[in-house]
Amino acid sequence: MHADTAGPIPLDAPGAVPRTTETARKPFWPEGWWRLMDVKIGIIPIPVYLILCALLTILTFEGEIKADAPTMIAVLVLGGFTCAEIGKRLPVLRAIGAGAIFATFIPSALAYYGLIPPQIQKSIVDFTKFTNFLYLYIAAIIVGSILGMDRQVLIRGFLKIFVPLAVGSVAAGCVGTLVGMALGLGAYKTFFFIVVPIMAGGVGEGAIPLSIGYASILGIPQGELFAQVLPPVMLGSLTAILFSGTLNYVGKRMPHLTGNGRLQPGEHDDMDTKSESVKSETGGAMDVSTIAAAGLTAVTLYLLGVMLHHVVGLPAPVAMLFLAVLAKLTQAVSPHLQAGGFVVYKFVQVGMTYPLLFAIGVALTPWDKLMAAFTLVNLIVIVSTVFTLMATGFLVGRRMGMYPIETAIVNACHSGQGGTGDVAILTAADRMQLMPFAQIATRIGGAITVTGVLIFLSRLV
Repeated sequence: MHADTAGPIPLDAPGAVPRTTETARKPFWPEGWWRLMDVKIGIIPIPVYLILCALLTILTFEGEIKADAPTMIAVLVLGGFTCAEIGKRLPVLRAIGAGAIFATFIPSALAYYGLIPPQIQKSIVDFTKFTNFLYLYIAAIIVGSILGMDRQVLIRGFLKIFVPLAVGSVAAGCVGTLVGMALGLGAYKTFFFIVVPIMAGGVGEGAIPLSIGYASILGIPQGELFAQVLPPVMLGSLTAILFSGTLNYVGKRMPHLTGNGRLQPGEHDDMDTKSESVKSETGGAMDVSTIAAAGLTAVTLYLLGVMLHHVVGLPAPVAMLFLAVLAKLTQAVSPHLQAGGFVVYKFVQVGMTYPLLFAIGVALTPWDKLMAAFTLVNLIVIVSTVFTLMATGFLVGRRMGMYPIETAIVNACHSGQGGTGDVAILTAADRMQLMPFAQIATRIGGAITVTGVLIFLSRLV
């Protein structure tokens, strides 16, 4: 009898192939449970996600939602990654930064329409305003990204970025004003109440001092002026987020236009945690104490920035930025600690970005003010201003031998909503490494814009 006509061989017969683990049915516990724990929404395992939803629902009904750190971490992580996950699953929009947009603006709308329980909303607002953890986030991002930069090209990048930023600001001011005039708004209203607020540096460092200066010069109540300049700030930031997300998509299609977070060709990260160079450069594997020390170093540099703010008036994030650059250039921080700083940067970027955006949406993004800017004429002026700012940065950066997508994204931060806008813009663009340059565009660019415009208006009136 031929072998291919023989009957099936019993499993216990000599020469029989034993049943493998692949063919055997695996028990749910623990392997099946582990597989379920590896399925995540953002960084949250599905079982943990469901448990958090149930716990927060019960605590809300019991009136036990407090503005303490453990509760707020749970609330913000759950809300931030849920909104971001929705945006990331939308066709087309997911390619242009919908995760960051949804994480910021969905909670703003939910808060405005009363769809977030009042107890949770109040706790988020209190936690966000009193802990000021936005600056902790920015400190970790700035210090970690600067310590991870190539020291030889760092200073050249800081000096060169001012050129596309300055040229773009002038071009955007002219184009935005001309578009407003063509649409019947008039040069005065377009320039001072739409174009300038977009590039003023956000709310705290831009719209508020700008409205105070306008009130002093024009003799109009500051509250009325603030209500006029705030909507362009909000909508300008949203436009910059959308355009930056689009540039991220363009960069994937045309890789020769982007450095994927690096401003210039030939630039590289000193601390790449994905390569073995970190171990050889720092003398071995990194321990937890080094990472903790790097986090404390970032906080220390921020506090030094706060002190300099009181001494010389320089905004604390900008002062911290220059201190971090000085520490990098003078090699004041050891290679091991620099690697720790880069790990802190990556942890904060992955774990805190969307929760922070969710908190910003609830506590710092008034939905009604954003909607007030959604008139067709205002929208055209704002979009043309932001587009010109970014397009000029793209062209000038390319002319100067820089990566045009990166320079355009840095210019976009000049039209962002301050530090919160920088986070959303760079998240949508997937280029958080540009945070130091974004801070220059936002803080220094905004301060120069506000100061120059107030001087001009005082002489005009």
